[in-house]
Amino acid sequence: MMPERDVLVVPSGLAEALDDALIPSIFVDAEEQLATRAAWLYFVAGHTQAQIGKELGVTRGRVNRLLSDAREQGLVQISVTGRLAECVALEDKLKSVFALQDVVVVPTPPDSNQLRLVIATAAGQYLGSRLKDGMSVGMGWGRTLRLSLRSVPRKRFKNLSVVALIGGLTKSSAVNSHETASHLADIIGAQCFYFAAPAFTDTAEMRDVLMNQTMLRDVFERGRKVDLAFLSVGELTMANTMVMLGLIDKAEVQSLMRMGAVGDICSHWIDRTGKIISHPLNDRAVALAPQYLQEIKSVVLVSGGRNKVLPIIGALRARYANVLVTDEVTAKAVLAEASRNHD
Repeated sequence: MMPERDVLVVPSGLAEALDDALIPSIFVDAEEQLATRAAWLYFVAGHTQAQIGKELGVTRGRVNRLLSDAREQGLVQISVTGRLAECVALEDKLKSVFALQDVVVVPTPPDSNQLRLVIATAAGQYLGSRLKDGMSVGMGWGRTLRLSLRSVPRKRFKNLSVVALIGGLTKSSAVNSHETASHLADIIGAQCFYFAAPAFTDTAEMRDVLMNQTMLRDVFERGRKVDLAFLSVGELTMANTMVMLGLIDKAEVQSLMRMGAVGDICSHWIDRTGKIISHPLNDRAVALAPQYLQEIKSVVLVSGGRNKVLPIIGALRARYANVLVTDEVTAKAVLAEASRNHD
């Protein structure tokens, strides 16, 4: 019996961003990863080579070569032995449970401080692989999304636009939706559109006035028509990003909790089923409402961590997202919690 392979390399340009001691446990050679996915889908899930080719975005001949390589390299014995085999199994299960288009599950790093970087790296690579001429990309906000842009290849596209789906901050910040959207636009040579308004207005009436302005209405309509949306969910804790930025206060966090909120997507607070709760903050949010996400062809949700489990489940159940990028531990927790709630 051949031993398991344990050959790992670091994607180009990322070495300086990681502690060298953690690199071997986080990244897997891209070719080995693809071969492992193909092998699991073929030998365990029972998919045909044609189905695998469609799922992985490669030709049937390429699938055949990947399966051959997997056998020769010892990734396949009685079962798939590649390091990502369990991640691939989780991807397949998540697709089935939540009827998703696609899922990317990456190994959870031993150092929790590296979790955001690992998920962001996978998310940036995924986004970069989906970009093409003529597309329109909607951007959310958050540290993970901003970090993910480091892994998006710098390439010029024709007639590509980026639309911020959320209002911004009045000061420079790594989580500012305006800066995230404009940074992506710079990387891919796209035109950028964003809400020239705060993330939350002081009153619901003020929000309605702003959203009826021609300039903001135009951005809103562009946001509804994007081909791909790139988002994350926010947790509901006393230490969440919105509290740290002064967008909401601790009293509002407590009232959100009392009303059953578990987190937010597109600055709208939802419960564990994905229902938008009836709270004044949701009436003041300058952002694309989550129900419009259901009309977008591809909505990529990028999130991980214990506090994100319930908002991830809510977003997936409500069909606000159909693609998930997360880590192994979070994926297991999402499936376990979803199973308990279903029972």
